[in-house]
Amino acid sequence: MTERSDVELMLAFRAGDDAAFSVLVERHQDSVMSLAYRLLGNRPDAEDLAQEVFLRVYRARRRWRPEAKFTTWLYRVAVNACLNEVRGRKTRALHGAAPLREAGWEDGAAPAAGGGSGDGPADRLAREELHGRVRAAVDALPERQRLALLLNKFHGLGYEELAGSLELSVPAVKSLLTRARENVRAALEPYLAAARLEGPARRGTA
Repeated sequence: MTERSDVELMLAFRAGDDAAFSVLVERHQDSVMSLAYRLLGNRPDAEDLAQEVFLRVYRARRRWRPEAKFTTWLYRVAVNACLNEVRGRKTRALHGAAPLREAGWEDGAAPAAGGGSGDGPADRLAREELHGRVRAAVDALPERQRLALLLNKFHGLGYEELAGSLELSVPAVKSLLTRARENVRAALEPYLAAARLEGPARRGTA
């Protein structure tokens, strides 16, 4: 039996097939949880928000129209729910407890501290420190820059899908991502510059 697409499932759900909704939830709940976790920083809040997102999907089934990819619409619902939660806390200093991969902030290249690729204690500590600094740099971004970067890097949304999810034009999305990458790079540069200077000195005394 051929697996039904998201659109087919949503159309069936809109027509009264609650089992189709259960399939959609099972198919996409991990992605929604992942986005909420990276933005809110703790699992209980992320679980609550994911439930709220799918409750909104359930309530909106009669108004939904197959005019865009289901995931684009779903992420728009999730983004709005996340932004409402963040603004409700009246803070932009999110905890960032989820481990963010540092790869790909600029043209797919990971920032490297010290230029080494070893696996000794010093190298592991350097990587852990870099991970922490990347998390802090991403957490410090303005809300929409952070959302655009997370959706692009961790959820694979391209410009068109990002535009639909964030309710922006494609040029605006490109500009948003550019500013986000520049801000992360600027925040990391003092640390990376110090690491580049420290690397040769450390190797010279080894």
